[in-house]
Amino acid sequence: MNGALAPLSEPFDEFYEVPVAGGSLHVARAGARPEEAESIVLALHGVTASLMTWRSVARTVAAPGDVCLLAPDLRGRGRSANLPGPYGIAAHIDDLIKLLDHVGARRAIVVGHSLGAYVGARLAVEHPERVAGLVLLDAGLPLPALADPEAMLQTSLDAAVMRLAITFPSADAYVAGWRAHPAFADAWNDDIEVYARYDLIEEHNTARCVASKDAVRADSTDMVLDDATRLALDHVPANGPVQVLRAERGLFDDENDPLIPVDQLRAFAADHPEVRVEQVAGVNHYTLVMGDSPGPARVAAAIDLARRHGG
Repeated sequence: MNGALAPLSEPFDEFYEVPVAGGSLHVARAGARPEEAESIVLALHGVTASLMTWRSVARTVAAPGDVCLLAPDLRGRGRSANLPGPYGIAAHIDDLIKLLDHVGARRAIVVGHSLGAYVGARLAVEHPERVAGLVLLDAGLPLPALADPEAMLQTSLDAAVMRLAITFPSADAYVAGWRAHPAFADAWNDDIEVYARYDLIEEHNTARCVASKDAVRADSTDMVLDDATRLALDHVPANGPVQVLRAERGLFDDENDPLIPVDQLRAFAADHPEVRVEQVAGVNHYTLVMGDSPGPARVAAAIDLARRHGG
């Protein structure tokens, strides 16, 4: 997109704080109030992201008026960045149960992007009575055993921590850095602009990503080395619909480097016929969930399907 950004409506109706270990979890609500909703959707973002990941999806999901979408800043990210450790997937699950209890939600459809997919799958394994359906976005498939898992972990950490270490001379320069990212070349809109500005903190005349390096390290370690996390989807009970949506392109909009290789997806689908698998064309890892892209509508449709078949 070029020129001035078209203004988009604010999808979130309320922001509030949920008491958790060490402080409070920052949460956004879109749509109906939890006590009035027919369905609750719990939306979990990626490893260095924030609740603003869900703006484009929330606007569609909340439109009917009978759905409550809850999007937390996970511990160590966004407005929850100052929450202390211990970090890791188990800490996220504890926080999310406290969130559901806080709003009086007996069950929720859980939708997770990237890291959020692994958190959601483990939540479904450990608290199946709280999960009415599972929608996993470009992640969450059981990770095969690696010949050198420590090397894989270090590669993953290097990329994430390098992003967190980059500083910019101003907030505008930080946003310009995001806008230059190949993933957003054809999808940049007001939702991504808001996401980028929310993502940053300004200090000492510089701007940087607010996410906690310690939180990112702990979550990345669990995804690669912890069997309960990397294999969670193999153990999700069949008490609600499970869907996996794959972006055809990767982090840098490269169709030759998707996060889920097509052969891996096909093998998983053959071994798990009960899981609905969808390959989403025309999107990358980011635009599957945000921006001027066909991705958010496909995600919203998957959430609606989960509502009709389990939520």
